[in-house]
Amino acid sequence: MRALAFFTAIIMSLTAVHANVPIIVTGPAHLRTAVRLCGKASDQLRNGDIAGAKQNVDAALRIDPKLWPALFVRAQIYRSEGKYELAIQDCNEALRQYPGCVEASLLRASAKVHLGKYADALKEFNYLISLHPRPVTLARALSDRAWFQATCPDPAFRNGKQAVKDAKTACSIMQWKDEDMIDTLAAAYAETGDFASATRYAAQALTIKDIPLLDAKRIQHHLTLFQQNRPIRL
Repeated sequence: MRALAFFTAIIMSLTAVHANVPIIVTGPAHLRTAVRLCGKASDQLRNGDIAGAKQNVDAALRIDPKLWPALFVRAQIYRSEGKYELAIQDCNEALRQYPGCVEASLLRASAKVHLGKYADALKEFNYLISLHPRPVTLARALSDRAWFQATCPDPAFRNGKQAVKDAKTACSIMQWKDEDMIDTLAAAYAETGDFASATRYAAQALTIKDIPLLDAKRIQHHLTLFQQNRPIRL
């Protein structure tokens, strides 16, 4: 139970929406070192420092090759690099080490979308939402499904109305303080053809405090598309 609590604290820290809540963990010295490296890698990845994130997560995995939080962070790195098969492999291993890591399942579903495995991805999104995970994770799952159903290249998998519903619920759970989820709501409205609402919510997303520069640029690009009456496609 001590190990489970230890790693639960780790993953909550690494996958918090803004990853800025300090959490004190206990355990063997080498694991504490590995966890600190994971946390640093996660922050670096969020700030666009992929090289630095790689260096720290590789160091963590040298300490413990089966450390599932490190595998999860490396999967995030692989996704950012477009190495989706490798991301899925790390997610699979992380889930073998800790089946309760819902965030790894979400990341795996996202990677499947990029590989064109749309039916598998939707099945995984639906299953994760059916588990009714903790509120932050549920919001993330609903937002990810909304993004998929708003932007999928295959029209058979797009569902603008459901995407709006999912995204609104996600935003409500997060008290309208998460720019990515508000941006997803904007994308969902664009899919329904309501570009006025899409433009309004994208602009709202840009007003959230402390948005990382890369996220702000991405949302600004989306806003430009909506102003041109164009939806987002993956």
